[in-house]
Amino acid sequence: MPQAHPVSSLSFKRLRHYFNPEFLASSKVVYVAAVPTPPLSALGFNQFSDFEKMNAMGITYLDTFFSREEGRGNESLHFHELVHVLQWQLLGPKAFIAAYAGGLERNGYRRSPLEVMAYTLESVFKNSANPFDVAAVVRNQITALYPTP
Repeated sequence: MPQAHPVSSLSFKRLRHYFNPEFLASSKVVYVAAVPTPPLSALGFNQFSDFEKMNAMGITYLDTFFSREEGRGNESLHFHELVHVLQWQLLGPKAFIAAYAGGLERNGYRRSPLEVMAYTLESVFKNSANPFDVAAVVRNQITALYPTP
């Protein structure tokens, strides 16, 4: 955790127009040579071996994401991982892990619902100059994808 930086302390110009200041201050990033993936195969979840072997640019756990060093200045990557921080917050750890693992198993990484959401919003961020409330959009999409009984 000593290596974690609040996202609010970074010099990105656009993120503050999409996320509230408290969220950016409480969300953290750690820059690493390789992102830490859980040892799913070692735990008996062999169906996720492709996910483990991915050379991902980032991975998010709760309110902290790990980014490879070369992603340090990539504002879009940070945006994408912040979407995952919101997903963790809105679903809670157990439901997030269940939703993420279920989507990964049924659809593969790129077509899993939580990744589709993050990549789609990242694309809007990259290709539009019109800020929007990311938290509200993610909340609405989470509610539509995972309605509570």
